Amino acid sequence: MSAFDGLNVSRETFERLKIYESLLHKWNPRINLVARSTLDSAWTRHILDSAQIYHLAPHPVAHWADLGSGGGFPGLVVAIMGMEAESPAAVTLVESDTRKCTFLRTVIREIGAPARVINDRIENLDPLQADVLSARALADLTTLLGFADQHLSKTGMAIFPKGESWAKELSDAERAWSFSHRVAKSKTETGPVILTVTGVARA
Repeated sequence: MSAFDGLNVSRETFERLKIYESLLHKWNPRINLVARSTLDSAWTRHILDSAQIYHLAPHPVAHWADLGSGGGFPGLVVAIMGMEAESPAAVTLVESDTRKCTFLRTVIREIGAPARVINDRIENLDPLQADVLSARALADLTTLLGFADQHLSKTGMAIFPKGESWAKELSDAERAWSFSHRVAKSKTETGPVILTVTGVARA
């Protein structure tokens, strides 16, 4: 293992992530996978930001589900990070936008990542029974906990990156839901945090 552009990963993993980054640059002008203003800093703002989520999970992970995957953050980065260790063994990416799903499937095919894409709305799905559930920039925490209640296994963990207003979201969510949580500071930005959540149940 070596450090490559801020990541302590193997050369093979680094090269797969760089292929992903190049495809993101190629496709983004057509279907707006990430905000145009963040494209030049995509490695830090999106890839490194997503990679830190991988290390917060209780590996080994059998099934990781990523909701509202968009351009693949964090779910596709997680799938690539875990290829050599086979953890997660399988990744499900849920995305309602058909064009974004086409992009995700293209990256998966190019890299050979152990991931599948579901082109549907989250609320339409049968329970995914995920061991780990993630979502980035999708909804407020109260809404996300509803998705976690639906799609996490009983012993599963949810991992949600949150912006500077995370404390208010947490306070609001605690009125509607019972859960345990930990707060980890983001390694790529000052202010945002990553919440890890277990034991989700209606309050």
